[in-house]
Amino acid sequence: MKKSALIAALVLIFAVTASPQEKRKKLLAIGMSQGFQHDSISHAFATIEKIGQQSGLWDTYIRTDVQLLTKKKLGNNAKNIDYFDAVMFYTTGELPMDDEQKAALLSFVKDDGKGFLGTHSATDTFYKWPEYGEMIGGWFNDHPWHQKVRVNVEDRDFPATKHFPPSFEITDEIYQFKNYSRDRVHVLMSLDTSSVDLTKKNVHRTDKDFAVTWVRNYGKGRVFYSSLGHEDQVWDRPDIQQMWLEAVKWAMGMTQGDATPRPKPAD
Repeated sequence: MKKSALIAALVLIFAVTASPQEKRKKLLAIGMSQGFQHDSISHAFATIEKIGQQSGLWDTYIRTDVQLLTKKKLGNNAKNIDYFDAVMFYTTGELPMDDEQKAALLSFVKDDGKGFLGTHSATDTFYKWPEYGEMIGGWFNDHPWHQKVRVNVEDRDFPATKHFPPSFEITDEIYQFKNYSRDRVHVLMSLDTSSVDLTKKNVHRTDKDFAVTWVRNYGKGRVFYSSLGHEDQVWDRPDIQQMWLEAVKWAMGMTQGDATPRPKPAD
């Protein structure tokens, strides 16, 4: 083989092998607790990183601080929020973000058309920031049950939930929410209330509407939230891992799924 032909062949091989890496999207995963400390954060984000690597679709940048949540230029090789395609929160409390950082996060989703994903206690975050509650779709308002429950899959057409059966059992800590409304979010999964005790004193909702997973459009961007994930074993379930694979893909705009709000289905 002539030298020029060999070089051309090597360039082609390099291009073929390098292109998947170049096409990978970027996920910024923030695990920061300013309140209750969740031991499962490490395992959760290790799982998200593994899914991204095994699928070849994204690289995960795991942080325990909020430094990169800014549109300001950062030194020392730090990437600001514009470098990423989606941000994921497993957080609690009032995170130390200034006004510029908060505006940057909202603009990242609403104006830039990027993705935001929240798991479990992401709704137990930023109670003093109304726009955050509007974006994610509600706030934590106690967890009446930590047990085996049955979850109803309301939307089996959406990419992140189409692989589930109509209902399934899971053992986890189950949230209820305030400032949550089906007028603003598209519920994918909800609690089957026949599987729990509704007379417990910390059950606040009287409408028996306990959403578990939802999506919403926020401006040009996409928001995915699931309250599941308190327990490490939840992240080990293949069906939950498949949910997160498709959730990240949807949030990053790689797939399509209807996020139009709709009323609670009849019992």
